[in-house]
Amino acid sequence: MSANDRPTGQQQTGTYDSAFLKACRREPVPHTPVWFMRQAGRSLPEYRKVREGTAMLESCMMPELVTEITLQPVRRHGVDAAIYFSDIVVPLKAIGIDLDIKPGVGPVVEKPIRTRADLEQLRALEPGDVTYVTEAVRMLVGELGSTPLIGFAGAPFTLASYLVEGGPSRNHEHTKAMMYGDPQLWADLLDRLAGITSAFLKVQIEAGASAVQLFDSWVGALAPADYRRSVMPASAKVFEAVSGYGVPRIHFGVGTGELLGLMGEAGADVVGVDWRVPMDEAARRVGSGKTLQGNIDPAVLFAPREAVRTKAREVLDAAAGLEGHIFNLGHGVLPNTDPAALTHLVEYVHEQTAR
Repeated sequence: MSANDRPTGQQQTGTYDSAFLKACRREPVPHTPVWFMRQAGRSLPEYRKVREGTAMLESCMMPELVTEITLQPVRRHGVDAAIYFSDIVVPLKAIGIDLDIKPGVGPVVEKPIRTRADLEQLRALEPGDVTYVTEAVRMLVGELGSTPLIGFAGAPFTLASYLVEGGPSRNHEHTKAMMYGDPQLWADLLDRLAGITSAFLKVQIEAGASAVQLFDSWVGALAPADYRRSVMPASAKVFEAVSGYGVPRIHFGVGTGELLGLMGEAGADVVGVDWRVPMDEAARRVGSGKTLQGNIDPAVLFAPREAVRTKAREVLDAAAGLEGHIFNLGHGVLPNTDPAALTHLVEYVHEQTAR
């Protein structure tokens, strides 16, 4: 089954003919669809209000709260898709990894994985481990109607980097030391993570998600040859595992200009592009048969509206010849972004691209 087939869930929810899913399938659209990574989150006062006093990981396990937070930017901005509110370490927490998300730091792992014995921490993820995800996705699909819900997960490399380093890292010293120094242990680690990630995405798709995005936030730290040899097999395993559902598969990483073609090769239907590479050049690197997603710099939203419109127009012009284009930021919404700037950007793109 391919992304051009009609999955049962999308038929039932009426999302199949949405602008977002049409763009994923490289079909004509009524307007260029828009959504934003991290659109549900700290930039919204309503988010800060409902999250007050609730830890991040705890909030990810509360279906009603997840539903409310996921819906907030759809209501406010009129975006063409919702992105499931969660965190990439949720499946790791669900299988018993001792970790927490520390404010101002990010995910911190109590016992980093450095040896073969440490791999025993990583058991398979079962649907029963994340019943709150199934419940939340079902609630969301019911609320969203014809607006598609994007499920998501962290890619094996990025999850591995957190597990091996013990938290966020600038240079990924321990991660690369394992990848170069013990390639078999590295391959086994990524293979286990590919299984966990695949299971997490399957739960979301089976509950009703219309598309999925695999975030490889840190993979831009690698050279193309290292990506092809040491990372791509695990990412490809994830994309293959969910291929039978027929939902579009999106792949995104930061600083991945040199990897764009390989990321498409891994099995994605849609390749996300950060702000460092123009969309027409990204299309050349990725090749035909893929939709591209992106790619205005999130920091542009702090400029006056005329400047935002100018930069958005540049993105739209560069994307004019693409087979399919989904407008997005080149990374996530920054915490101090004015929500009105996002709403205005959605309106501008819709208005400029109305067909």
